[in-house]
Amino acid sequence: MKFETPVQKACYEKIQLWLKDLYDNVYSPPYDMPVFVLPLGSATATVEVLPWGNSEAIISTWSYVVTGAEITQDLMRFLLKKNSELQFGVFSIDDDGDIRFHTTLVGSTCDRQELQTLVSSVLETADQYDDAIVATWGGERSLDRSL
Repeated sequence: MKFETPVQKACYEKIQLWLKDLYDNVYSPPYDMPVFVLPLGSATATVEVLPWGNSEAIISTWSYVVTGAEITQDLMRFLLKKNSELQFGVFSIDDDGDIRFHTTLVGSTCDRQELQTLVSSVLETADQYDDAIVATWGGERSLDRSL
């Protein structure tokens, strides 16, 4: 595993124990990045531990909601409206036009309950909205996506 800072490594090791205790199906992909993957229903969450300067780390959790949807004004309006209604996280569209849902925590102050809330929020939100987006604007859910 490659870490850029000791703080990033410490945060990764801390949440690794929590994630494995909280979720039965968590795994680390076979590459040297501080990442965990958790599937739930039709969604899959990626939990990344990233350095934030030299003295802090952030826990970024995100999920592909839909890939290949037709990006229209109506879809963007729908996503922005949902962003204003949601308690945690935001929808976004990445450089490839894929719709993601993501949220971030400060690593040093994160506790087990906060991490569980973060991950569950991302998984449940992606799982809740993927079918509706595909039905209206096309594309594929994360579960159906061929990588």
